[in-house]
Order: sequence, then structure tokens, then C-alpha cells
Amino acid sequence: MRTRIVLAGILAGATVLSACGSDEPAASDGPANLRMTIWTANEEHLALFEEIAAGYRQSHPDVSVKFDPIPFENYTTTLTTQIAGGNGPDLAWVLEESAPDFVQSGAMLPLTETLEKTEGYELDDLSESATALWRNSGELYAYPFSTSPFGVFVNTDLLKEAGQPVPGEDWTWEQAFAAGAAVQKETGKAGIVVRDFDFKNWGNLATVWTGWGARAWSEDGKTCEFNQAPMVEAMSALHEAVFEDQAVPGPGTTADFFAGDAAMTITQISRASLLEEGTFEWDLVPLPAGPAGEYSVVGQAGLGVLKQGENTQAAAEFLAYFTNPENSAKLAKFFPPARGSQLSAETMAESNPLLSPQQLQSVVVEGIEDGVVKPSHTDAAQIAQTVRSALDPLWTPDADVKSVLDGVCSQISPLLAG
Repeated sequence: MRTRIVLAGILAGATVLSACGSDEPAASDGPANLRMTIWTANEEHLALFEEIAAGYRQSHPDVSVKFDPIPFENYTTTLTTQIAGGNGPDLAWVLEESAPDFVQSGAMLPLTETLEKTEGYELDDLSESATALWRNSGELYAYPFSTSPFGVFVNTDLLKEAGQPVPGEDWTWEQAFAAGAAVQKETGKAGIVVRDFDFKNWGNLATVWTGWGARAWSEDGKTCEFNQAPMVEAMSALHEAVFEDQAVPGPGTTADFFAGDAAMTITQISRASLLEEGTFEWDLVPLPAGPAGEYSVVGQAGLGVLKQGENTQAAAEFLAYFTNPENSAKLAKFFPPARGSQLSAETMAESNPLLSPQQLQSVVVEGIEDGVVKPSHTDAAQIAQTVRSALDPLWTPDADVKSVLDGVCSQISPLLAG
């Protein structure tokens, strides 16, 4: 209920802003103190952001930028609460799952004109596929600062200890689950972990179910597909891996790959910074192929300017600097770029010394070219919470998978229909 009220607040507030204001950036008299919400507290990420902001202050000494980390699990709820309360940031990261709400609500400032007028910005270098989710009627409302495919980090030491082969580019979910089960049995460590899922953030399971050709809803977003055959088969395979084979740690079990507690984890390359040199031997490989064949899943995040801010002009100009070609290349160390000129294994290897050109090519470059974006929809917060609640009965040993998934559709179909 609280999530529903918060979401209603942001949409109502955006409607008022659109009605009584304009899409023109608001000029700021005197110094501008900007706040930008982010969901990372990683020291390396923050140091890079501060470095970029310091470069901006050399030519804009009256502009300060505060990077405000909000925990990932509560990020969107906290952000929308701030906006609805009139205390929103000047700039904000936005998750792909919430993109339709933010882009279509009128809460964000159009960016196209500002970016086109910024010398050396090269707006045409942004790929159409990377910006599609952040456009409305041809206008760009957020810069896709991270277009990051999911891959699998592998602890090769644990796999060898369990007598399992190290996966290559040609491997399958059947092999992945078998290796995960063997690791758990032989070493007591976890097999394969879908990072940040924790039986709550169900959207990350798209990294699994897409291998069966499943999807949460139809392409137009109006029809639930949780109870269709591909999803039933995918969730049945996952349920068996969790509760019968122990290839995937069950509810309430914490296993951190980067601490050496799991053999494999599904995540993005920004997490490579968590690897400590010499702790264990590791590799990065694409997602396993499923019954529907090879595939890739992409997580996206956009950076936008909130229209309710008092310094929208200054915020838009800082966004243009933060995402220009030079700084985009720096950000590519953690966040794969949307710029076509920078999307090559050789270019990305310059800012990603931990990853080889082969790893970057097979997981990132090819993943962006062929990947599908994680599920997104308008009224994302309410739909996400509804799906999460409806899926809860699935995470028990004796669950009836088809019945649970039928229940998901019965719950969200009215929301999808609008």
C-alpha cells in the first residue's frame, strides 16, 4: 500500500509540474549546489565520480555536486518518496524497471537540446537500442550511463575442487546446475547464485528464464506470460535446482561469491571491482544456453534531471559533462557505455584491466548487441511488489509451480491492462 501511495505521489506531482511549468531548464542565479542520487557506495565508483566533478568545477567553480548513495534494495522507493515530498534530487539514477514511469510521467527534464548544443558531445554516437527505453516521442529524457549485460563469474578453484570442468562460452543450464550441485555436495560451498535476487528481486531471474524463451509479459505489456509454458518450464528447473539438487542456495542462505562462498554468480562487470587479487582463480563467461538457445540479458540505468529542481539548467549542463565522450570512457571501467565508438573489447579493455578483451567481447560487446533488457513497465513499483508477493509460495519445497504462476497472472493482469 505504501509503495502504491508513493508512486501515485510522484505521478501526481509530475502532472502538476507539467501543467504549470515548462520543459525549459530553469536558470540558476549564483552558485548551484547539486545533489545526485546513486545506488552505489563502492569506494572506487565514488572516487571516479568525485574526480569527474572536480574536473567540472575547474570551469564551473560556483557549481558543487554531492553524490548521495541510497541502498539498492530501497532505491526507487526512497527516491520517489523524496520527489513526492518536494525534496527530490537535482539528478538521479533510474533503474530500467522504473524507466517507463519516470519517462512518461513528465517528472524528468528533456535533454536532447542541451546535449546537442554541448560542444564535442557527439549525441549521434549514442546507439538507438541503448536509448530506446529513455525516449518518449523522440525526446531523450535520460542518458543510459550503464548498458550492462549479465555474465557469470566463476570460481575455478572451487569447480576443480569438486571435480567439475571450467565452463567456456559453449555451456548450458543443465551443465551449470550439475556443477553447482556437485560443488555444494563436495565442498559445502554454494553452487550458483543469482546475485541481488535473494528470493525478492524477481526481475533478476530474467537472467535465467530467458534461456527458456520465457518473459514476464507480452511485448506490448498488456498480457501476463508468467503462466505460459516457457516460464513454467524455467521456474520448474530453478525450483528443482534449489530444493532438490541444492545447486542454488535456498531462501535464507547467504553466499557471497566474491568472498569465496560460491562457485558461480550471475552479475554485471561493475562487480569485478570486488575481486581481491590472489584470493582465488576466476573467470567471466556468458550466461549458459537454455532450451531456447544462447541469449543475453541487459540491465540498464539512466541518468536524468528532475524537473522539480531549482537548478535544472546547471544540472543538465553537469549531466552533459558527466557523460561526454571523455568521461564516458572513464565510466566504462564499471558501466558499459552507450556510445558506439567506445563499444569494443579493445576500447573497454583500456579501462577494465581486470577483464581480458576476450571476456569483454563475449560477455559485454556481444551481450549488448543481442541482449534483451530486464522487465520494465509503467506502475513498476506496484507490479513489482505484487509479483514478489504472488511468487512467495513458490519458494517452498512442495510448491506447485504452475499453480503459483497462475496466481501471479491473476494478480497482475488487471494492473497490466491498466
